[in-house]
Amino acid sequence: VQLQASGGGLVQAGDSLRLSCAASGFSLSYYFVGWFRQAPGKAREFMGTIRWSGSLVYPADSVKARFTISRDNAKNTVYLQMNSLKPEDTAVYYCATSSRRTVPRSVTEYTYWGQGTQVTVSS
Repeated sequence: VQLQASGGGLVQAGDSLRLSCAASGFSLSYYFVGWFRQAPGKAREFMGTIRWSGSLVYPADSVKARFTISRDNAKNTVYLQMNSLKPEDTAVYYCATSSRRTVPRSVTEYTYWGQGTQVTVSS
C-alpha cells in the first residue's frame, strides 16, 4: 500500500501547478482522498478531499477559489490543481486516504499518507 505525491517545485507567484497522488498496491475506490499542506512551524492544513465514488469534491473554503481536485480512474490517481499561487501557499503538500463514511476534514480521519511534495512559491 503506497501513496506517491508528486509534482511539486519552485514557481513564481501567479503561476499554476498540478500535484498528483498515485496509489499503488490498492484501489482508491471506496475511499476519500484528501490533500493537506504543512508549512514550517505550522499545523497540517486541510485543502480538500474527493470521494472516489461519485467524484464529489469538498474543498477547503480558504482555497476553493483557486484549487480544484479531480481524479483519473484509469491511473488510480488524484490531482490537486493549484492556480494563482501565492507565497503563502509554500508548504509540503500531502495526500492521504480515508475510509470514513462522512466527509473527513481532519488529519486524524486519514489513514494512509503519501510522503509529501514540496511547493515553493516565490514573490
